[in-house]
This record gives sequence, C-alpha cells and structure tokens, in this order.
Amino acid sequence: MRRHHPRAADGSGLEPGAFEAVRGVEDLYYHETGMYGTTGYGSVYVYDTPDPAVIDTGIGTNRELLFETLSELGIDAADLAWILPTHAHLDHAGGAGFLAERYPNAAVRIHERGVRHLVDPTRLVEGTKAAVGDQWRHYVEPEPVPDDRIDGLADGDPIDLGDRRLDVYGAPGHAPHQTIFHEPDDGVVFTADAAGIYVPRIDAIRPTAPPPQFDLDASLSDASTIAGLDPEVLCFSHFGPRKYDSEIVPRIKRTYVEWVQAVREKRAELGDDETVVRHFRETADSEGVWTEERVRANAALNARGVLSHLDREDSPEEEPR
Repeated sequence: MRRHHPRAADGSGLEPGAFEAVRGVEDLYYHETGMYGTTGYGSVYVYDTPDPAVIDTGIGTNRELLFETLSELGIDAADLAWILPTHAHLDHAGGAGFLAERYPNAAVRIHERGVRHLVDPTRLVEGTKAAVGDQWRHYVEPEPVPDDRIDGLADGDPIDLGDRRLDVYGAPGHAPHQTIFHEPDDGVVFTADAAGIYVPRIDAIRPTAPPPQFDLDASLSDASTIAGLDPEVLCFSHFGPRKYDSEIVPRIKRTYVEWVQAVREKRAELGDDETVVRHFRETADSEGVWTEERVRANAALNARGVLSHLDREDSPEEEPR
C-alpha cells in the first residue's frame, strides 16, 4: 500500500492520499482526502468487491490521490461500478462528477432529493459559498454528473456489490438528501453526517448542523436508526471508522440536544443572530485537533444551522427544499 507511514506523526489520522483497510471488514478501505488542510477530516470509503464502489467522494480537491488509491487496489477505469455520495453537500459529493468522468462505467446514486444538485450544481455551489464564506478557497467547482449516469435512491433500496449488498436508509436530520448505507453481513454502517463527527484523538462527538436544513428531531431519529441496525463498525465520513458500542448513540443525541440548547440560550441572551454566530466562532476551541480556522468555521456554520432550525420551529409550515 502507498506510503510507509500513512498516519500523521501526531496520531491524528491518515496523511492526505494515504489509505488503509477498515479493521475487521473484508475488502473495505478508507482513503484520506486532505480536506480543509485538517488531517483525517475527509474520509472516502472504497469497497474492492466484484462490483466496486466509492462511498462519498470528498470535495474533489486532491482527486488524483483518490484515483491512485483505486489504481493501487486494482480498480481500473473500466471497473468501478458505483459512486455513492451519502448526500449532496460538496464535502461528500463534490468529487462525484470528476469520478464519473474518470470511471465511465460507474453509476452514480444519491438520495432522490440530491440528484438535481449533482446534475446541475449551480444552486449547490451558491449555497455552499454563502454558508462557508472564505473557506470556499478549499473547494473546487464541481463537475456536473451527466443525467444519464445518475439516479435517485429511496429508503429501502438495495445496492448490489456483487458478493454483498448495501441497504439504503433515509436520514434527513442533517439534510433532506442524506442517506446512510448498511452492509448487514459485516454490520457496517456508513453514517454520512447522521452521527455527527467523531474525533478519535479526543474520543468526542462534535455536531454538524448546517443551515438551512438541519432538524434536531430528525437528527435524533437518525441516530436511533443507526442504533436499530445493531452495527459492528461505524464508518464516519470524517476521521474514519470506529468500532460501535452501545454508548455512542446516546452520546450523539446528547451532543445535539446540548448544542441546540446552547444556541437557543445564547439567542435569548444576545438577541441578534449575527452576534450569536460571532460568539460561537470566537469561543470555539480547537482542542489541538482541528486547525483554528476549521474549528471556528464549523462553530459558525453549526450556529447558523441551529438558528435556521429554531426559525422553522416558529414557522412549521415551511417545507425543506
């Protein structure tokens, strides 16, 4: 495998471009994209099965390193069968068009609500730029996915990998176009952002609650869905896989409830939403794990997401897009 020392010297995760096997799961690997300049932050999963699959795609930056990983696993341009973003946000689906171009036989599948965003990413790009601000410099303009290469997924759909299958579960708490994938034989769940961000170096769950579609009740329900699958391994889209234990879902739920309550209380105290966002940006602690830039950007994004959620609580007739 590529690199003699695939992990960062500080133990925070794989170096950009490195990959390794997911422990205890046959033919499954994860690749580190080097997203946002934060070691370990951007995990892409590869099933080297008879019908190979890439689960999540990264932003599309450093895509040549992902192509190298697939090549080193023996997956040639004609071989890849599936490109499976868990949802349409660009840190998960931004590379889909580049992969579709490189691997002409691969079918792209995403939640049915996400299809239009990959065929024509204009609105997705506009929304991302508005949400991430100067963090846009870490992104690339996505390539559209040809509409004859993509189709939608619905709850309960199976994806055939040749010698095993993935089952699809809608998970709309983070975004209405999010799915999680479950491989039942090995008990693997690809969590998308439905389980938050698990940071192994500090054994902590951090929320990911972006505007404008984050929903607390749905997020808690998504966590319950994961628990109900009784998994062995959770494949997080950020910072890699983790062995499942019965305490992690209660921790996920507590993280989200406490985060929403903190933003609710700060809004009541400060009154002005921009002041609320600035408070969370300025008080965010990197804990020595993320870059200062990334932790502050995440805090601001997550505060805006909760504020949008609280607004919808006051206007429940508004439907998610």
